[in-house]
Amino acid sequence: MGAVSPSSRALGRRMAEAVPEGPADGVVVELGPGTGVVTACLLEAGIAPDHLACLEYSAEFCTLLRARFPRVHVLQGDAYEPPAALAHLLDGRPLRAVVSSLPLMTRPEPDRARAIARYLDLLPPGAPFIQFSYAFAPPVRAERVDAGTTVSPWIKRNLPPARVITYRRDAGRAGREALPAFAVVPK
Repeated sequence: MGAVSPSSRALGRRMAEAVPEGPADGVVVELGPGTGVVTACLLEAGIAPDHLACLEYSAEFCTLLRARFPRVHVLQGDAYEPPAALAHLLDGRPLRAVVSSLPLMTRPEPDRARAIARYLDLLPPGAPFIQFSYAFAPPVRAERVDAGTTVSPWIKRNLPPARVITYRRDAGRAGREALPAFAVVPK
């Protein structure tokens, strides 16, 4: 767990608001769901449980998430090296959004950029990678991942206050070949 305290519902709602509508069979991937505050907000915002995949590193949190949200796909693994189960779960279905509560600032910027770029490579043009941060600067500069960003105002009803950074690539962005998509392979 990389947060000082669990995310607030105000932060969770702000992240859920950034998830776009459709496609009907689209999957939302949540990275680092922890205790499930953001997960609950995503479900309340209308994401169908069978269209939500939560990738969590901690076995204890996975057990908690499976008990709280029995119809949500909970996968244990490292978001920086996604497990084969994620590729299997997607099985050709489009990604609608990636919602991340990863403590990115605990890793070096090249690791952070590689992780965000890998997920952006999987998302269709215009689909968001949604990340919160306590820092004044985004966890990764937009040009490092060949994307545009939007930054929310500070969410003061979170301890500490946080902002939501949304990364997006449009269809015309160059350089996507320079940042290879991850290949999920079994260990």
